[in-house]
Amino acid sequence: MSTPSAIRKVYQGITERHQMFRMFDRHAQRPHRFEGNASALYAGEWFEITERAHDYMYEILPPLWIRGSMFAMREFLIGSVTSVFFALRIDGVIRYFHSYCDLSDRGSVEDMRLAIIERETRPVRAMTRDERLEHIWSATADAYRGYSDETAAQYLPGQRVIALYTGAGATRLKLLDDLTDDEIATKLPVQLRRIPDAAAAA
Repeated sequence: MSTPSAIRKVYQGITERHQMFRMFDRHAQRPHRFEGNASALYAGEWFEITERAHDYMYEILPPLWIRGSMFAMREFLIGSVTSVFFALRIDGVIRYFHSYCDLSDRGSVEDMRLAIIERETRPVRAMTRDERLEHIWSATADAYRGYSDETAAQYLPGQRVIALYTGAGATRLKLLDDLTDDEIATKLPVQLRRIPDAAAAA
């Protein structure tokens, strides 16, 4: 099970410490977790953190390297993928970010830095459909998200599923990628429902 790999924002807003640690392994429930190479699942993910969390991660272990306002964690998550932390000045304010970069790709760190700056300096605040889905996945408790398995009506190996409430108060599982616009809106916090679609805002 390996798909993503493009640079992608996976949470809207600034994560608090507890949420940040949850985000470090958003794919812990994946089937056959310790088999194969899941580097592509993690490489390219990024989200915003607090200054305090950034400083804590800097002090927890000696960094693998420090380059200006960014540093990499010495412990690799999987393969050649590790955490890279950024302190970036955006619109005159220093903001802090966590990302997963594949260090076997020499350009991955700089590509990530540029992508974060580009995403966070857009003149119009907007979200893509993929960003909405990633936020839902990141914000949902483990008990209400998972991966499709042989017991699913339409078995799609490794596809993410999310629990939806039915009118009767029960829950049913649906593929994350198949959520309708109305279902996405229901799953998002109120403040994010009002943000326009990035395609429409362009």
